[in-house]
Amino acid sequence: MKSSHFAEQVRQTVRDIPSGSMMSYKEVAEAVGYPRAYRAVAIVMSRNYDRTVPCHRVICNDGQLGGYNRGGIEEKRILLKKESAII
Repeated sequence: MKSSHFAEQVRQTVRDIPSGSMMSYKEVAEAVGYPRAYRAVAIVMSRNYDRTVPCHRVICNDGQLGGYNRGGIEEKRILLKKESAII
């Protein structure tokens, strides 16, 4: 599957989020240089199944956890708690 440069930038930025930390979709979009592309970041994360990309560390702009394509929101909550993230 071909990957866009934007999508790869998003995945790399998310790989760089430290364990126990979180970033919002908007913060990820800003970090890759596209501050208004937070919905595109959400789409990239929703289609990500690469285990090297800790997409559970990306949350909604309003602080809500949002969805998680690898087991739902409860799985996302469990993973964040295991990392001692403050939810």
